[in-house]
Amino acid sequence: MNYIIIDDEPVARQGIRLLADQISYLNYIAEYPNPILGHEHISPNIDLLFLDIEMPGLNGLEYLRSLNPNAGVILTTAYPQHALEAFELDVIDYLVKPIKLARFIKAVERARDIKTLRASNTEVEIQSEEIYIKADRQYHKLKYSDIFYIKGMKDYVLIHTGTKKYMTALNLSTIMKQLPDSKFARISKSYIINTQHIKLVGTDYVDVAGEELNLGISYKENFIQKHVKSTLLKR
Repeated sequence: MNYIIIDDEPVARQGIRLLADQISYLNYIAEYPNPILGHEHISPNIDLLFLDIEMPGLNGLEYLRSLNPNAGVILTTAYPQHALEAFELDVIDYLVKPIKLARFIKAVERARDIKTLRASNTEVEIQSEEIYIKADRQYHKLKYSDIFYIKGMKDYVLIHTGTKKYMTALNLSTIMKQLPDSKFARISKSYIINTQHIKLVGTDYVDVAGEELNLGISYKENFIQKHVKSTLLKR
């Protein structure tokens, strides 16, 4: 897997490289002192990004929220308090410095497993008004209309229907790209909803089939404009 490093500290970048050199399938491409410079060089052949959080100017979390790099992300930081927010941004793992080799290997193996799943292109297959998902070693066919909402859970999603829940190894960003945006909407870092099942929209939540789901601040304006105001009766 090809990787790059974004970290403002040269010693920290060197530490990541020394750890990565212990893993035969990791291929070093480049390193950068800040996210803006690094983002310009993230091409489709980059599989993995080791990203620091605390950096001058744009920090790692702000970068993920605003620019969303097209690569798997492992955060490397000296500050454990950002872990919850980080996983809401669909990162692969969160490593606290100083990083031990065993923990580093575990994170990289997780990244490789996710890459393999995505490359196989068998977890989600879109066909007209149906979706196939892989769960419990079986392929389940669901109609769009049967899906109420999808909850993100780190490297997995939990698909809620009227009768059952299905867990599959994808993240929200990946599955959202494969769903029709005329039927589904991302309303927060944790939820995708089927707009057909909306009961009401509150100031900070959306009621979907009786479940009040959080409406994230950064998603609210686009959601209201596209799915509420576009069909709002006017005087």
